[in-house]
Order: sequence, then C-alpha cells, then structure tokens
Amino acid sequence: MSDSTRFERLYREHRAPVLAFLLRRCAQPADAADALSDVFTTAWRRIDDIPDGDAERPWLYGVAYRTLANHARSRRRRVRLVDELTAALGRLRGQAPSIPTEVAVDADALEMALGRLSDIDRAIVTMTAWEQFGSAEIGAILDLTPGTVRTRLHRARARLRTALESDALSRPAV
Repeated sequence: MSDSTRFERLYREHRAPVLAFLLRRCAQPADAADALSDVFTTAWRRIDDIPDGDAERPWLYGVAYRTLANHARSRRRRVRLVDELTAALGRLRGQAPSIPTEVAVDADALEMALGRLSDIDRAIVTMTAWEQFGSAEIGAILDLTPGTVRTRLHRARARLRTALESDALSRPAV
C-alpha cells in the first residue's frame, strides 16, 4: 500500500475518534481542530514510523496527547509574553496604567486589543516591549525610518490603551 493510500485510510478511520479525544480536552472547538491538523501533519511526516495493525490507534492518540501538551506550552508562553508586554507598556509610558486599578488587564484582553492593531503596529509594539528593540532597529527590520517607527509606536500605544480601557470599563464588575 502506498504512503498516500495508507494516510488516507488512517485519516478516514481515526479522524472522528481523535477529534472527539481532542474536543474533550480543548476549551474551544477551533483549538481541537488545530490540534487535529497538527496530529495528522505529524502522521504524514512520520508515516513510516506508524506501527501497523492495532498499534496505529494508540500511536495516533500519543501524538494527539503530545500535541495538546505542546499547545498548552504555547498558550502559557503567550500568556507570559502578554504579561511582560503589559508591564513593559506601563514602564514605557512612565506612569501607572490609566485603566481603573480595580480592573486587572488579563492576557486575553490584551491579546484581543493587540489583535485590533494593524500587523505593522502590532509588530512595532511587541518588538519594543518583548525584544526591547529601539526605533532604529525596528526600522531596519520593517524597512521604516526611525521617525516613522516612533510615530507609529506612539499612535499604536494610544489605540492599545484606549482598547484596553474600553474593554475594562465594559466588563461587568466582579
């Protein structure tokens, strides 16, 4: 049997049960779908390593389990980086956040606010906060003048601050 025929059979036979396994362990169905894609990408890359017969299924579930662990590590890393960005934004502004102190900025809110920025503005903000790059370095990376980077950073911070304040004020009090 050819590799593609074997892969198609594996996918047809095991996609639904592996997806159910992932759905029971993921907060969002989209996360389970992403993980399923990763599982079968790994299966295709390692088609020759997949044991035959009854051992196929446990092998795929092992890949699914490790994929979930990788996704969880990535999520924790993103949350940590968002926390670092929150702190860096506060330091860069040189003042306490203007968000009411009784409302904490959570990682999801910051991630959502960052998502509202253009790709270039998000890159400028995150390179400033996470990599500690200056405007000349960011300009070289993004092919912008340092002055343009400083202007875009100033405007992006203002939009980010407004989005965070708006989200914080619109959330119900706990």
